[in-house]
Amino acid sequence: MGRLVQAARPWTRRAPLLYAYPGVRCCCWYVALRLEGRLVLNDIRTTSGEEYWADLRHRWTSLLSYRYLGRSFANLDSGPADPTMKLRHDMRNASGGIMAAPLCIASPEGGGISDEFAVPNPVIHSLQILDDAHDVNRIEVVPEVLKLGQRMGFSRSLIIDADNRDRVIAFTSGQGVSLGDVPEGFEKMEEEKIVVEDSPDLPPLHEVFGAARRDDGHWVLPELVIELASPDAALHLGPQHIVLETAATELAAASVGDDRLQMESWHVMFLARGKVGPFRVDGEPFQGAGRTGVRLTLHDEGNHDRSVTAASAVFRSTT
Repeated sequence: MGRLVQAARPWTRRAPLLYAYPGVRCCCWYVALRLEGRLVLNDIRTTSGEEYWADLRHRWTSLLSYRYLGRSFANLDSGPADPTMKLRHDMRNASGGIMAAPLCIASPEGGGISDEFAVPNPVIHSLQILDDAHDVNRIEVVPEVLKLGQRMGFSRSLIIDADNRDRVIAFTSGQGVSLGDVPEGFEKMEEEKIVVEDSPDLPPLHEVFGAARRDDGHWVLPELVIELASPDAALHLGPQHIVLETAATELAAASVGDDRLQMESWHVMFLARGKVGPFRVDGEPFQGAGRTGVRLTLHDEGNHDRSVTAASAVFRSTT
């Protein structure tokens, strides 16, 4: 069995003082509010200037997306700059090719808008996979900011084989917005890494991030917790990519009667902030000329079933 040297699952691990209960005043910044019987994380934009960076540090080091996949960022993390990410068995599909979600998390495409000078929020993410990366051990992200305005930015990246930099694995591109300014005084944050020893027996990513198929057939993420949340107290892009790809792959496989599929194209539009949860995926497969397409929508059931994300996928058979 793959061994997690340090692991965190969102349904068992809770940060200290994560929740504020009726009649109890919590003396930390990262509390939650009770809304219609549910506990909702506070938005970091409500944190006072003198406490802002400590609050961000707690949220950043609690977030599961980058820590579990082994991705660090030189502009935010205080450790050695490393634009690479190891590919593990749990990042591959039934054919042994690379999944879309790990590439999207490695290259989140926020348009150049980052936590050290703004409160970032994704708008669009687009991915095209050129190489299944069967024999690739590490990828490297080569980013490019195309345009950075006052509130909106556009970016793209090449994802390459870190050990053969002439080999291009995928293109990514995207758009992000700033939800607000931040106070002065940013300092890089010490990483709290999760070291995962690779093994064919590692649990699938959707299981680690708490996604599951309900009895009604829908894939869902649980109610929002700090491990799955961005600093603005919304569902982070990482678990969204993971649950959406999981649902898309299952729908495509059922449509063609074979799970040996490779994602070629993945397009995601972030429509609104997912605030409460559970988060349900609706999807529909379509057959094309030698390709299978899937369209999906992610809904926030705890916030009036609001549509928060739309995605589309194109698969090809590997048999």
